[in-house]
Amino acid sequence: MRKKNSWFWNIVIVLALIGCSLAFVLHYKNWTKIEKDSFKITSGIYSQKIPISQINGVEFVPKLPEMERKNGFSWLAKEKGVFKDSLSGNTAYVFVDDLRQQKVRLIHSDSLLLYFNLSDSLETAKFYEEIHSKISPDD
Repeated sequence: MRKKNSWFWNIVIVLALIGCSLAFVLHYKNWTKIEKDSFKITSGIYSQKIPISQINGVEFVPKLPEMERKNGFSWLAKEKGVFKDSLSGNTAYVFVDDLRQQKVRLIHSDSLLLYFNLSDSLETAKFYEEIHSKISPDD
């Protein structure tokens, strides 16, 4: 009997596992940073960098409004991607690590929405306070 040489399929399987693992690592949490003049949030292929000067408002909301998904994904308590607000028709970017916790709604560039939270509610509150203090320093 002749031994089958399956090295090609072994390489394909290993590359697929590496790709899936990499996608999981990049999307499993939100990577947030407040720089001197901008707020940056990234989760895998989804990323937003918003100048602090263009942020019109920031507030906590208990849940996400009804939205239609343009692209993105939901998995367990995570929701990430680009959505269209059903009522206003505006584009909304969603970076939610835990749907059970409250979310930060950030309004920027007059009508664009960004919803986010982190898996740790204290970290979410810390980012909210930091952004709020930068857009309204006299409060």
